[in-house]
Amino acid sequence: MIGRSAGIAGRANRHRGEVEAVIGVERRILCLTLGSLAELETAFAADNLMELAARFSAGRLKAEDMIRILSAGLRGGGNLVSDEDVAVMSIDGGIAGLARLTSELLAATFGGAEDSANP
Repeated sequence: MIGRSAGIAGRANRHRGEVEAVIGVERRILCLTLGSLAELETAFAADNLMELAARFSAGRLKAEDMIRILSAGLRGGGNLVSDEDVAVMSIDGGIAGLARLTSELLAATFGGAEDSANP
């Protein structure tokens, strides 16, 4: 189960692009590091980071896209998971919870409206 918890101590450092989420019963850090972003450039056949950011900002992500983004973010945060692991994880809030977490991770990485709401 992936979701946010009000009881989280706040280990994530937003200045480093980190997001924290409860996955099952475990708190995990997600971060799109340079290596994670390179992985996503390859997965989405993007020529550069600007192209990747433009694709994400279009707001038309498939479920498979969100799985790839969250998987890369989990790996960038030091979690040993595969895309297949993330694909079978139960998501708190269903697809809306998955979309919120993906959006929060992208906003922490590329900047956006959520950054100003969470200093």
